[in-house]
Amino acid sequence: MNYIITIGRQLGSGGKQVGEQLAQRLGIPCYDKELINLASRESGLNQRFFEKADEKSRFSICGHLFGLHSGYMTENTGNYLCNEALFKIQSDVIRKLAAESSSIFVGRCADYILREHPRCLKIFICADLHDRLARLVRMHNIPEKEARLLIEQSDKKRAGYYNYYTNKTWGMATSYDLCMNSSVFGTEEIVRMVELIVK
Repeated sequence: MNYIITIGRQLGSGGKQVGEQLAQRLGIPCYDKELINLASRESGLNQRFFEKADEKSRFSICGHLFGLHSGYMTENTGNYLCNEALFKIQSDVIRKLAAESSSIFVGRCADYILREHPRCLKIFICADLHDRLARLVRMHNIPEKEARLLIEQSDKKRAGYYNYYTNKTWGMATSYDLCMNSSVFGTEEIVRMVELIVK
C-alpha cells in the first residue's frame, strides 16, 4: 500500500527543502506549488483562480470572477462558495495522487485531506525566528525588515487557511504526528530521522 508524508511548515523553516530531499532519498514525488497546476488541468479552470485563493482567507474577489452573485447571495457568500469549490477540486487532486503512488505533500491542508489514509505520516516543521529570517534573507537576497514582514504575513495566511478548512490549529502538536524544530536538528538531520521512521 502507498505511504504518504505531509509536511506543514513555517516560512523559512526549511520545510520545502526537507520535502524535496526526502523525495530524492525515497524515490517518490513531492508536490507543493505543482498542485495548483494539476488542479487547474483537472478542472479546466484558469490557474490564476487557484493562485488567488491559495492560502488566503475565504473572502476574495473570486466570487465576482465566477459570477456566483444573485439576489439570494451576499457578496461574502459568493466568495465563500467560490473558495470552497476551489478547495474541493484541489482536495480531489491530492486524494487521486495519494491513491496512485507514495507521495510527499507540502502544505495544502494535505494532512487533513488525507486524514483517513492508513499510512500517512503528518509532520510540522518550525524554526526559531532568527533562523527563519536568516534563511529568507539568504535565499531571496532581501533586507531583514522585508523578511520579517513576509514571515508575519505568511504565518497569518497559512494559519487562517488551515484553521478554516480543517477546524484544527495550524502548528499545534496535536494536529500532527511529528513536530520538529529545524533550528535544533537542521534540515539534513530531520530528513534522516523521517526516512528512518518511514522505513
